[in-house]
Amino acid sequence: MTASLDTASASASAAPASVAAALWQGAGLPAEALGHLDLTGADPVLPSSFAVGTAAQASLAASALAAAALWQQRTGRWQQVAVDMRHAITEFRSERYLRVDGGPAPELWDRIAGVYRCGDGCWVRLHTNFPHHRDGVLRLLGCAHDKAAVQAALGKWEAEAFEATASDAGLVVAAMRSFDEWDRHPQAEALRGLPPVTLERIGEAPPQPLPALPALSSAESRPLSGVRVLDFTRIIAGPVAGRTLAAHGADVLLVTAAHLPSIAPLVIDTGRGKRNCELDLRDPDDKRTLHKLLHGADVMIQGYRPGGLAELGVGPEAAARARPGLVYVSLSAYGHVGPWSGKRGFDSLVQTATGFNHAEAHAAGEDAPHPLPAQVLDHAAGYLLAFGAMAALHRRATEGGSWHVRVSLAQVGQWLRSLGRVPAGLQEPEQKIDDVADLLEVLPSGFGMLTVVRHAARLSETPAHWALPSEPLGTHVPEWMPRG
Repeated sequence: MTASLDTASASASAAPASVAAALWQGAGLPAEALGHLDLTGADPVLPSSFAVGTAAQASLAASALAAAALWQQRTGRWQQVAVDMRHAITEFRSERYLRVDGGPAPELWDRIAGVYRCGDGCWVRLHTNFPHHRDGVLRLLGCAHDKAAVQAALGKWEAEAFEATASDAGLVVAAMRSFDEWDRHPQAEALRGLPPVTLERIGEAPPQPLPALPALSSAESRPLSGVRVLDFTRIIAGPVAGRTLAAHGADVLLVTAAHLPSIAPLVIDTGRGKRNCELDLRDPDDKRTLHKLLHGADVMIQGYRPGGLAELGVGPEAAARARPGLVYVSLSAYGHVGPWSGKRGFDSLVQTATGFNHAEAHAAGEDAPHPLPAQVLDHAAGYLLAFGAMAALHRRATEGGSWHVRVSLAQVGQWLRSLGRVPAGLQEPEQKIDDVADLLEVLPSGFGMLTVVRHAARLSETPAHWALPSEPLGTHVPEWMPRG
């Protein structure tokens, strides 16, 4: 394999300001806001042939500028928003820099997760961090929970055949494809031309402006003060969206259930600023509690398997009927259209399936899959989900309506490709925690003292911060805080 970029994708990476402006214009927000945005830094900032710094800076900046636009809508005053690329990409790796009481965070990855060469010489990636996904893969392979045993078993499979069989069983596996192979796939064809974030009006409701901030009793008003967000998400992308809304003052209530698996370091890292409760939506009483919460919500974010919440009666249309004016925000792995619209997935798998691991390996002169230097699709999706939610709140205030915001990891990947390549990017040195010490802060939590990455967006009048600490799941009661 040669260490070069394919000619078609070797164009210079796009300017971050123009990338942010395109996101902004696509959401139908006021153009004057862009004059209040200041972006510094340039790719490369991490070892990658992709413009990962630009993706981090532009998506994070769009979310912060949307908060500033809501502030202007509520107060009549604009404020300046500044985002440095180095800080943005560091926040895109927040889970890597998490420390608990000065020591390492709990382990994130299961011991058999990762890439394996199959019998046809092609590669697959397994995601086995949830016990039911791990156990399902082991049953399918008929082997022990051991990397050598898994490798021996996969030597009897063709990569795409194993991917298809595992997916049919509800498991999360991806075969590695090149960009050319992905571009010929029916799912890629279905997504072609779709933006990374879409806003759709799905119901009628009168305009609902957020209350004027001077009327709120809080002495520390922020752009989303008084906004209520139901957070039905796990892992990284959706929880980052909720964490971002909380950083701008929203009352974010994470809803989980005792029977659902979670990943400890991600719960700790993304729980900043949120309250969290447990509701089992299979229980009639808990379902009634959810509907009571829904009637008081402004935003609902969900990242469960496609159709999962709809089966429980809280899909977008049903939720909007129950609460006219709701902003319903959906995350999926591969998009809401196409043959893979119901397919489960995570960032590392989508990177593998859609060509990124192959492209990075090709640029590095390697054979084995080469991941991006961060869970870029997850984190970018998180900020784009938050951006879409705030854009819909802004439009709800003047246009009315109920809104459905959609983001998928595969569409974010399509967007990242469109930003161009960084020919010398893989020569950039890796960043260790000591290299970003100036971007970290220490906060108390229900898990101990946390070392975390500060929010990268700087708002001149309402500094982003988390007013509540991360707490263990199930800490809080399922009810809203007073609005002001």
